[in-house]
Amino acid sequence: MILTKEEQHKRMLETPMPRLVLSLAIPTTCIQLISTIYNTADTYFVSQIDTSATAAVGVVFSLMSLIQAVGMGCGMGAGSLISRCLGAKKDKDACRYASSAVAAALAFGVLLMILGTIFLQPLMKLLGSTDTMLPYSCSYGQYILAAAPIMCASFVLNNILRSEGEAVLAMVGLCSGGILNMILDPIFIFSLNMGISGAAMATCISQLISFLILIFVFVQNKSIVQLGIRHVSRSPQDYLLIFRTGLPTICRQGLASLASALMNIQAAAFGDAAVAAITISNKIYLLVRNIILGIGQGFQPVAGYNYGAKNNLRVRQAFLFATRLGTVICTTAAVLLALHASVVIAWFRHDDAEVIRIGTQALYFVCMVMPFMAYSTYVNQIYQCLGFSKPATFLACCRQGVCFLPLVFLLPVTLGLVGVEMVQPGSDLLTFFIALPFQIHFFRHQLPVASSTADNLQS
Repeated sequence: MILTKEEQHKRMLETPMPRLVLSLAIPTTCIQLISTIYNTADTYFVSQIDTSATAAVGVVFSLMSLIQAVGMGCGMGAGSLISRCLGAKKDKDACRYASSAVAAALAFGVLLMILGTIFLQPLMKLLGSTDTMLPYSCSYGQYILAAAPIMCASFVLNNILRSEGEAVLAMVGLCSGGILNMILDPIFIFSLNMGISGAAMATCISQLISFLILIFVFVQNKSIVQLGIRHVSRSPQDYLLIFRTGLPTICRQGLASLASALMNIQAAAFGDAAVAAITISNKIYLLVRNIILGIGQGFQPVAGYNYGAKNNLRVRQAFLFATRLGTVICTTAAVLLALHASVVIAWFRHDDAEVIRIGTQALYFVCMVMPFMAYSTYVNQIYQCLGFSKPATFLACCRQGVCFLPLVFLLPVTLGLVGVEMVQPGSDLLTFFIALPFQIHFFRHQLPVASSTADNLQS
């Protein structure tokens, strides 16, 4: 059922918090899960080719993170502005930010496609591809680059729908493409004998279908926010504001690309099996992390709406509910994965004992820090969705920048391959401790409520 503007406004400001956050978090979590599952499915089907092909998927993942940095940066920046505008009943401003973000994402996507295609081989080597991986990574990467404009625009359209509280419509668009990707993978890779190029082509087609479904929602006027050339801003200030608000996401995703490339380079010193094992372990970790991101993306528009309406109590409630739910999920996942680590890794490369050994040990380290992941993620997200871009950008840079970069150069030198396995978990643990004072300060100084109310909330 499509709600009117007034009904949606009332829903976001008055619905009991657990029910409201869950109603938005379930569709966004499904989006994240489908996105990760079809990405993991690529890894699974490609892993049936050989170990070098599996490692190449990890290399191209760095490129996909770069594309996501552009699309999600524009999308999250516009989404934060849109939700606050809608909360304050400034609908025209919301339409302007939405249309401008889509235009910017398409332009950046085209630029990435052109430059990436021209410098394809040097780019793949820069991202950590060895000579044995290079033919696979180039074959995969050229198709991903061709889809870059569509991928960037789809992320923006998805975030626009989420920002206005229409998470279900966003879910339908992205999940349809993801499911199609999983169906096409084995057909293109094996039935049509296209190898790793088939996996990339399946991804391109699925991204196009997702884009068409999402844009259809706007064309049919099923969204509150309207898109159109007439709404595209000519003011550099609007684009600067979208960019500044989305900067934490751009930094987070951009650093994810850099971190992935550095991990590939460090792991490559220990052979293709090490790169493949780290890639598989990271894909599994990403599956859990994306569940957490999905819940966070459910609470962000709620926080934005209520902050725009000056209801600090409900903003606090949204954060605390999301954090408790996310921590329970992370802890449960950590226990289950630790108990079945070798079985999970073997599901990808059952005939390579070295990949299983390295991947199992890497997954153990991941499970040790997984329970801390939700809290630090949501501290970053609440700063971003409420427009505090400087601290949000710093926090976004911690996990795969400020904390990660020293560890990725120090640990492999001192501990060898074990050090490579410990880099991301170590960075996540440090990020948790950094987030603690930020959250305490934010609640005290930016989200004050009456002391008696705050005591009841904490209890």
